[in-house]
Amino acid sequence: MLEKNILNYFKERKLISQITNEKKLDEILTKKKISVYCGFDPTSDSLHVGHILPLLFLRKLQLQGHTPIVLIGGATSLIGDPSFKLQERNLFFYHDIFEWIEKIKKQIFLFLDFSDIPNKAIIVNNYSWFKKLNILSFLRDVGKRFSINKMINKESVKNRISREQGISFAEFSYSLLQAYDFSILYKEYGVYLQIGGSDQWGNITSGIHLTNVLYNQEVFGLTIPLLKKSDGKKFGKTSSKTVWLDPQKTSPYNFYQFWINVRDTDVYRYLRYFTFLSMEEIKSIQDHDNFKRKNLKSKQILAEIMTRLVHGDSNFLFAKNNSLVFFSKSVKNLNKENLVKLKSSNAPCVILKNDLCTLQNVLVLTNLASSKKNARNLISSNAISINYRKENNINYCFQDSDKLFKKYTLLSKGKKNFYLLVWE
Repeated sequence: MLEKNILNYFKERKLISQITNEKKLDEILTKKKISVYCGFDPTSDSLHVGHILPLLFLRKLQLQGHTPIVLIGGATSLIGDPSFKLQERNLFFYHDIFEWIEKIKKQIFLFLDFSDIPNKAIIVNNYSWFKKLNILSFLRDVGKRFSINKMINKESVKNRISREQGISFAEFSYSLLQAYDFSILYKEYGVYLQIGGSDQWGNITSGIHLTNVLYNQEVFGLTIPLLKKSDGKKFGKTSSKTVWLDPQKTSPYNFYQFWINVRDTDVYRYLRYFTFLSMEEIKSIQDHDNFKRKNLKSKQILAEIMTRLVHGDSNFLFAKNNSLVFFSKSVKNLNKENLVKLKSSNAPCVILKNDLCTLQNVLVLTNLASSKKNARNLISSNAISINYRKENNINYCFQDSDKLFKKYTLLSKGKKNFYLLVWE
């Protein structure tokens, strides 16, 4: 059953940045089932939190009966999208990209339904058509459809041209490659709508233009907000402290903590973005938080929903247990079972020999300190705790009394950076 005015659902959640011919698109989405696509260039072996929002957008449309198509940019990742990048991307080799694609596919399966249903999700790789494409044919059939003047005036291109490094012809051609993707997907799969982050608007409109010129068909584009950090920069693999979906790169505990530690001013926006809770439910959660004023229920709900979605129920329970241990504030609140579970999960943990006993050494080993000099500064500034006890002796050596149940020590830097030390 198609939901009436599905675009209003997204608008109510402030999930639409830009849209083409909204009235007609809304009519199409309401009256018939269509195919919708979003592209992902595999520039690493894992997706990150910045990719979750478009995948959930596709998921919502699939629940309404539409067919989601995920385009993996096996070809376009060889060039690199210049959109709003400060400098040219590093070039990758296809044998690496091929391995990354296989890993990323498994992550996409977490969000969309690929079972045998009428509108099952589809994954395609644009390398499958670009590898067959003749350069002369591309320039004649695609290149001649675009004005250099208009391409240069796109904001993403102007930003790069104005910089000292400029933009290479390869990157400049990226918009044409993505435009060609849209035309192929319309022809082969009947795709009427492309979605993407708001930095993709120029590429999307290029695809709309090309499809219209080649097939005399109006297709549509829609962009969604980019997930940004507190400094205004978008989340991505080039940003610091990237939050990956791969549990080997970002543990379920750290993933859970990312959502628990979002800013108070962001949490309700994220509930609108990343969950399918109704606006009434979100308002009720916000009212509860306003009444309690601390230990925000909203963050716990957000962290649970997202961790269960990406890492599953058991890893969520591990992450929640680990958080309870790390933030117990007193060893009196711990038991041996807590610590055994902590060791068996993906929590930050290191196994130590008894001869490695100086606090400075251990801080460097766990990466809580970048160097021994940094370790001394942290210790002397009262930033380091052992089993929730502040330690400011820069020459401190671990004692048997620091080993809970003769085996475990909780080491922390500040209020949020923890490590479990396991002594052998």
